[in-house]
Amino acid sequence: MPSYEQIFENNRRWSADKTKDDPHYFERLSAEHNPEYLYIGCSDSRVPANEIMGVEPGDVFVHRNVANLVNNVDLNVMSVINYAVRHLSVKRIIVCGHYGCQGVKAAMQPKDLGILNPWLRNVRDVYRLHKAELDALTDPEARYARLVELNVTEQCISIIKTAAVQRAYVETGFPTVHGWVFDMRTGLLRDLELDFPKLLRDVQEVYNLTDKDTIF
Repeated sequence: MPSYEQIFENNRRWSADKTKDDPHYFERLSAEHNPEYLYIGCSDSRVPANEIMGVEPGDVFVHRNVANLVNNVDLNVMSVINYAVRHLSVKRIIVCGHYGCQGVKAAMQPKDLGILNPWLRNVRDVYRLHKAELDALTDPEARYARLVELNVTEQCISIIKTAAVQRAYVETGFPTVHGWVFDMRTGLLRDLELDFPKLLRDVQEVYNLTDKDTIF
């Protein structure tokens, strides 16, 4: 683990490396902000968005919180989605969970977790919605991994419920919403291959915020 002072030395080295072959790198970086992706991920320090995606600064707009949740009363994540869609015009929104998520694991425990209770209730609600499927898995690790995946899916659905996403999709055909899971044991991303048009149609039956009878 680097010392506090070493972090600044690392920063100077990184800055020098970036401008060594491209003297105008930071000039361009500071002049524009046009990311194509919004990434909503877990706060876990072992899952750095830019690095696992292999993209540069400026390519992805990032929001992270415990267990990669999209809670409709969380003004932070709602503001991020609104800004990304209506001002940055991102083309894809990604919710990325990860196997071994401690937030998901904590939510699986039947115990009082203090201030974490209202936050992790969102994950417990996912368990309740999919209780039959999850309880049918006799292997605790398989159940844990499946809850990680289902949590990602439900957060994607929460994004699709927003007016910003629905209205932008009607007007431009973007953004689309995708669910990923990162496996720290292999370093690989898994695309859950969610059927975005179907999810949007299903959501529209109750959560249509477009002033149109149907998006399709």
